[in-house]
Amino acid sequence: MDKKLIPIAVTAILTLVLFAIVILIKGNYEFLFYLFVVIILMFIIYKSNKTVKYPMYVLWNLYAWALLHLAGGNLSVAGSRLYDFIIFNIVGEPYNILKYDQAVHTYGFFVATLAIYYVLKPLLKPKHDHWTALAIVVIMAGLGLGALNEIIEFMATVITPSTGVGGYINNALDLVTDLIGAVIAWIYLKSKENN
Repeated sequence: MDKKLIPIAVTAILTLVLFAIVILIKGNYEFLFYLFVVIILMFIIYKSNKTVKYPMYVLWNLYAWALLHLAGGNLSVAGSRLYDFIIFNIVGEPYNILKYDQAVHTYGFFVATLAIYYVLKPLLKPKHDHWTALAIVVIMAGLGLGALNEIIEFMATVITPSTGVGGYINNALDLVTDLIGAVIAWIYLKSKENN
């Protein structure tokens, strides 16, 4: 293992062990499923890093996203699950904007879109000037990961019927916030590449 990866690997493993203990103590079987998904995704990132060589800031942000996700389903604020916590009540029922869940989706798919860009970057010409076409591909790839996430959430509802995933409105809001995160990532990447 590359020495630069040791701090993040140790931190991630300790975090996974801690949340595994919390999940087992609480009997939160929905998040036992999600913990397994996070472990698989971390393994994929680790294996693909040998060829992609993600920047460290992307790896740390992927870790932070996993941490926020696991915290959202296992920690409570004012007697309810963190994922259900309303940060700002911008729009009330039935949308409840802005919830912790929506903030994590925006952040998470911002980070996922950054990772996708670095997966695609070796395939690009050194001086690519087709930013609009690249934007569509990168943003849609980030949004595609968001759709995959919603499929995983659906699988969780099938495996563990009493989940806190939510219905159609939650699903649609998740996809909207995923798109917002992907667009913000593109804006960030475009400004970074221009500097």
